[in-house]
Amino acid sequence: MSQRRIANSIDELPTFQDMLSMSGLEFMQGVRDGTLAGPPIGRTLNFHVAEVEKGRVVFNGRPQFEATNPLRTVHGGWYGTILDSCMACAFMTTLDKGSYYTTLEFKVNIVKPIPLDTEVLAIGTVQHAGRSTGVAQGEIRGVADDRLYATGSTTCIVMKT
Repeated sequence: MSQRRIANSIDELPTFQDMLSMSGLEFMQGVRDGTLAGPPIGRTLNFHVAEVEKGRVVFNGRPQFEATNPLRTVHGGWYGTILDSCMACAFMTTLDKGSYYTTLEFKVNIVKPIPLDTEVLAIGTVQHAGRSTGVAQGEIRGVADDRLYATGSTTCIVMKT
């Protein structure tokens, strides 16, 4: 069960050494369980880690008024941020202790607008986890009706200390 613990200062975030001292799966489970503080972007954009397993991470979110654009719809950046998060974190779950990653590129396809305050799941699934790169896909779906709102794909690079 998600504790939704979010850092309130830079000092509350896990350190780089904290991250390297555990596998990516252990790290993401810690964020989900609240033993590690999640990043403040989750508070800003109203989403959090809900599920974690090797090769799959699910974020739960609700876009609020603060995420609207001048057309009164959810800004594409909200879709991009939650998709980048679920896809890259899914890839992170495949990494061994001492490895880390960064996103090289990601793509978002918005299928339909998410109505404000609609609860959605952003589901990231790994398609390829290699020694130097990884590829994942993502979907944003409505919780109440399983409606597809957006899809995405990412490529990540693996780094070691």
